Amino acid sequence: MKILPRSAFGQTILLIGVLLLINQAVSLVSIMVYIVQPNSHQVDQLLAKQVRVVFIDVKEPVLSPAMAVAFQRETGIGVYTEQDALPLGLQDALYYEFRSQVMSELLGGPAEVRISQGDEYLFWIRPPQAPNYWVKIPLTGLEEANYTPLIIVLMILGALSVIGGWLFVRQLNRPLKALQSAAHEVGRGEFPAPLLERGTTEIVAVTQAFNHMSRGIKQLEDDRNLLMAGISHDLRTPLTRIRLATEMMSQQDEFLKEGIEADIDDMNTIIDQFIDYIRHDVKDKAELTNLNVLLQEVVHAEAVNGRNIVLAAGDIPKIPLRYVAIKRVVANLIQNAIRYSEHDIIIESGQEPSGHFVYFAVSDSGPGIPDADIERLFQPFTQGDKARGTEGSGLGLAIIKRIVDMHGGRILLTNRETGGLSAKVILPVSL
Repeated sequence: MKILPRSAFGQTILLIGVLLLINQAVSLVSIMVYIVQPNSHQVDQLLAKQVRVVFIDVKEPVLSPAMAVAFQRETGIGVYTEQDALPLGLQDALYYEFRSQVMSELLGGPAEVRISQGDEYLFWIRPPQAPNYWVKIPLTGLEEANYTPLIIVLMILGALSVIGGWLFVRQLNRPLKALQSAAHEVGRGEFPAPLLERGTTEIVAVTQAFNHMSRGIKQLEDDRNLLMAGISHDLRTPLTRIRLATEMMSQQDEFLKEGIEADIDDMNTIIDQFIDYIRHDVKDKAELTNLNVLLQEVVHAEAVNGRNIVLAAGDIPKIPLRYVAIKRVVANLIQNAIRYSEHDIIIESGQEPSGHFVYFAVSDSGPGIPDADIERLFQPFTQGDKARGTEGSGLGLAIIKRIVDMHGGRILLTNRETGGLSAKVILPVSL
């Protein structure tokens, strides 16, 4: 399983998210280094100066009670023995090793710093000037920081950045989606209107190139259709004259007459196959169709004396089909099965386990096809001894594959274990 997205859209959103996360991390570190740490150092220096003030004129590490009370009344700073300080909050204060080290350096001797938070934020300092006393210094504005608003702001900024990036990339990829859809239509033999040239300069250049290519392909298709129509007309005229000439042949030439008429029929069939191959029913629009009903109609039309065609229809939904084109596919597969086998022909239909595709399969009991020749048979003009016969122009399976591809499906030829060939056509439930 691949974790990283493969689409340009997903990769761009991931890149924006990662860059945003790195930006916020760098911002947080910068705040800690350039704002929080200097402020903390300034607080430590202020506390050290206040401690020095307390003991500035003290020659003995014993303070008079009157002086302590007066100093606390004027500044809020109190000096207590440890016994007196414990019930005033010292016992709940937490020891801070880093601040103790900094305070020891600032006061020039071993000092201990504890901090308690109750109704007010209290620093408890045991100074080296009076190790038996604790100096209580209240400070305002240093309450425990509430990071919830900051986290909310960062989350909002992150969400807005991702949403903005998503909208930007979506707008950027919209022409690519249109280009992808148009390319699929051209691949199915349809030619949509020229795409609107919008987006970045690179996408506009690609769109212009695609429109130029689409016009060239359509022009080539039109020229080929015109050429084949001209060839068909030019060939059918002399063939008609030859057929009329055979009607005036004497009875002694009856055998020759039958051979000429058979050749004319073969040539007409080959011309029809050429036309079917280049036309592939582009004017036939896809409509929701019950495939089982279509199969039943073709089976009824192709039924011949002495051959049994069995239809085993499964439960399948209606799917978009070009009705005439798919009927040609089914009819060609049944005709091939009749031509190359002698026993019953089985037609099955059903829905794939995924639910996204339906299928029908035409199976016979003939000699089958060598596995090495299966893929080759879908190429135009492929026939001969390597296939299952030598009749026709070799366009039958090529026409079938082209029609199936036009529906976004696929065709599979497999040799049956019991003998014979199975042609399975798989079609999507939705185009």
